[in-house]
Amino acid sequence: MGRTLVIAGLLLVAVGLLVMLLGRLGLPLGKLPGDVSFSAKNVTVFAPLGTCLLLGVVLSLVVWAIGHWRR
Repeated sequence: MGRTLVIAGLLLVAVGLLVMLLGRLGLPLGKLPGDVSFSAKNVTVFAPLGTCLLLGVVLSLVVWAIGHWRR
C-alpha cells in the first residue's frame, strides 16, 4: 500500500510539473472554450469542462497506445 501511495504521489507531482510547463509554453489549460467560471461577491466557482474533456481524450489515447504497443 505504501509503495502505491508513493508512486501515485510521484505521478501527481509529474503531472503538476507538466501542467505548469505547458502553461508557460502558451497552452491555455483552464482557458479553453467550455471552461466555465462564475464570480459573485465573495465566491468564485470554476469548472474546467473543456480542459477536462481535452485531457481525458489525450490520456485515453496515450493509454490505448501503450496497451497497443505492449501486445
